[in-house]
Amino acid sequence: MYGNPKEKIASRAAREITQGMVVNLGIGIPTLIPNYLSDGLPLTMHSENGIIGAGEIAERGHEDRNLIDAGGSYITTVPGAAFCDSALSFALVRGGRLDLTFLGALEISEAGDLANWIIPGKFAPGIGGAMELAQKARRLVITTTHTTRNGSPKLLKNCTLPLTAPACVDLIITELAVISIRAGQGMVLEEIAAETTLEAVQAATEAELIIPDEVKTF
Repeated sequence: MYGNPKEKIASRAAREITQGMVVNLGIGIPTLIPNYLSDGLPLTMHSENGIIGAGEIAERGHEDRNLIDAGGSYITTVPGAAFCDSALSFALVRGGRLDLTFLGALEISEAGDLANWIIPGKFAPGIGGAMELAQKARRLVITTTHTTRNGSPKLLKNCTLPLTAPACVDLIITELAVISIRAGQGMVLEEIAAETTLEAVQAATEAELIIPDEVKTF
């Protein structure tokens, strides 16, 4: 059904959004999530560069050069959208007004630590708003491929890269599995992709997975 694993991840992630939520989408896979939301679902998309009521990605040829999201993509707005400066936008974040935020990841630890902003020795523009979003959103869902391009696990016992924020991740959605992080327990396998196996998920994961008696498929 999904030729691209990132589309599968985004499709499953969209199910975490319910009506009335205030949601922030990080760059990368999270930007695909609106493609899988039900039409007319009442919610508010927040972009940390000062848009409250962000809409879908603008169609080619209909871009507004003055309307971009935090990742630099041309977007639309929904009726009733508002604009504010970065100070107010981040006051909303720091005040705990975001119900849910989706971010990508380079590494996640068993304890829910997140590293997603830099690989030492490679250029990075800075940590940006990720550290604020990771710590202050009421719920943080990570959307990421299960392994790196060379097949190394991203779900680790301990992160090796500089942290974005410690103990902040609530749920991880990959093309292979949906994994929750429970305080004092670690990573719990909640769902597994229909086209994979438990053995394949475990082989691609360095962290120890807690396997319940019943694991759903997606």
